[in-house]
Amino acid sequence: GGKDRRSGLILTIPLCLEQTSMDELSVTLDYLLSIPSEKCKARGFTVIVDGRKSQWNVVKTVVLMLQNVVPAEVSLVCVVKPDEFWDKKVTHFCFWKEKDRLGFEVILVSANKLTRYIEPCQLTEDFGGSLTYDHMDWLNKRLVFEKFTKESTSLLDELALINNGSDKGMQQEKERSVDLNFLPSVDPETVLQTGHELLSELQQRRFNGSDGGVSWSPMDDELLAQPQVMKLLDSLREQYTRYQEVCRQRSKRTQLEEIQQKVMQVVNWLEGPGSEQLRTQWGIGDSIRASQALQQKHEEIESQHSEWFAVYVELNQQIAALLNAGDEEDLVELKALQQQLSDVCYRQASQLEFRQNLLQAALEFHSVAQDLSQQLDGLLGMLCVDVAPADGASIQQTLKLLEEKLKSVDLGLQGLREKGQSLLDQISNQASWAYGKDVTIENKENVDHIQGVMEDMQLRKQRCEDMVDVRRLKMLQMVQLFKCEEDAAQAVEWLSELLDALLKTHIRLGDDAQETKVLLEKHRKFVDVAQSTYDYGRQLLQATVVLCQSLRCTSRSSGDTLPRLNRMWKQFTITSDERVHRLETAVAFHSSAEKLLQECPEQPEAFNEMEQFDEIEAVGKSLLDRLTVPVVYPDGSEQYFGSPSDMASAAEHIREKMKLVSLKKQQLRQPEATTPES
Repeated sequence: GGKDRRSGLILTIPLCLEQTSMDELSVTLDYLLSIPSEKCKARGFTVIVDGRKSQWNVVKTVVLMLQNVVPAEVSLVCVVKPDEFWDKKVTHFCFWKEKDRLGFEVILVSANKLTRYIEPCQLTEDFGGSLTYDHMDWLNKRLVFEKFTKESTSLLDELALINNGSDKGMQQEKERSVDLNFLPSVDPETVLQTGHELLSELQQRRFNGSDGGVSWSPMDDELLAQPQVMKLLDSLREQYTRYQEVCRQRSKRTQLEEIQQKVMQVVNWLEGPGSEQLRTQWGIGDSIRASQALQQKHEEIESQHSEWFAVYVELNQQIAALLNAGDEEDLVELKALQQQLSDVCYRQASQLEFRQNLLQAALEFHSVAQDLSQQLDGLLGMLCVDVAPADGASIQQTLKLLEEKLKSVDLGLQGLREKGQSLLDQISNQASWAYGKDVTIENKENVDHIQGVMEDMQLRKQRCEDMVDVRRLKMLQMVQLFKCEEDAAQAVEWLSELLDALLKTHIRLGDDAQETKVLLEKHRKFVDVAQSTYDYGRQLLQATVVLCQSLRCTSRSSGDTLPRLNRMWKQFTITSDERVHRLETAVAFHSSAEKLLQECPEQPEAFNEMEQFDEIEAVGKSLLDRLTVPVVYPDGSEQYFGSPSDMASAAEHIREKMKLVSLKKQQLRQPEATTPES
């Protein structure tokens, strides 16, 4: 790093006691002389040969070697001699006499006298100077520089080869494959970091002082190294930037090719095996179990498609990311891939969804059909069982249940038609995509099946409706039959009540003829009511006969009710006739008695009609006898009017009237007895 007074560089050759290899020294000198620039070399070198620790013959050999290594560049050679000078044989060789032959001046000088030729500030401490120099530090920096230079130069060549080869490869046809996948032998980042650290160290030594604080002027080789390092760094950065772009383009192209490959895998599977799976699945099943089996198969197909749809989602995200950060030249291709992938996936997803909806509609259709079939079976079973109700209320309850079941069947059939029409509409829309095949035949089978199920249910429902109409008529007739039988039984009860009332309450015979006539008129009206009741019962029983003939059944109660009705009517008529006879006898008695009792005794004809008194007494006696006689029915049973006290009261009135008649008779007889005596 030191310089002589001519600004030439100083080259120091330290010699030691050990044997010095001239070959190694020659190589070292060649290397050191290759470091300075040509401008520095033109100013010449001052060589200091430190021979203080060496022998004279070695020093001489080194000086002579300089003639062959750097004869033109050396201007002065200073041989530093030891304090105890070599023996006198040195005088046998005088360097100054050999100046012309050597090409440079050689002087022998002590270390303390070296400052006569070189400034102390340009000498190191070994020669009494103040120049700061650390040979190991210089050597390490030089090794780093050499390594950086070698690696950067090699890296530049490799990067240039890669970049140039990539440019040519990008210009070729896309169909032709170019092998651009080789990498640099060293890491560009590491080399750049080394260069930056080296440049920073060189620049720091240029502007900062030494550790001792003394200003230090950098060596020319370091000044020369800085622009070399900077130039190499600039070239490396340029080539590395291009290399990064090449890698980015290569990575993008690789990623694009991978995406394209995956897209084609998805598209080929969906349009190939995926579509083929759907083409083989066209039926809707003929029952709930068959539809459920088809749904399970469809779920397996959907599961296989889901794996490819997951790949589609991932690819779509990758394509979207590339579109956001992609180049103009890739946008068209990326958008085309994205559009192709989306079209195929959405079309396949739509087909899967349509198939799923179709199977769900078919399952609902078959579920409604099965429920309706069960309802029809239940209704038919109910209609096939013969009606054997206990009373009209149970018939009404059964009829109500029948109507409810028929209404439920109507609603079920309506729901089946709605589900069937919806399913037919979906099947008719199947031809819009049809998995790329003609599904007319398959659709016809499905349509025929659906229409067949609906027609069969309609026929079964119609048959049940007809049977319900017949059963309804029969049950209504049975209701009417029970009603007639109940009313006929009620008529018998009414007659029984009328008979009971006749026997227990219709007792009085009246106190005179007028009252008896009134009672007789009331009795006739009472009989008319009983007659109407009997006629009503007869009509009801005749209606039951007609209904039984229509229903082809034997009435349980009409055979018993008619004899009871006739028996009760017979008893009533017998009792009524007895009541009429008694009232009529009472009217005749009261009328005759009242007529006689009201006639004056002076009337002469009264004496001529004494026999009338006898007739009245006979009628009264006959009436009294009648009151004590019971009413005898055809079955031999007997019934009395009222209680004995009631009969006694009625008889008492008759007897009193008979006493009056008898008294009147006696009165009439007395005048007749006195007249002869006078």
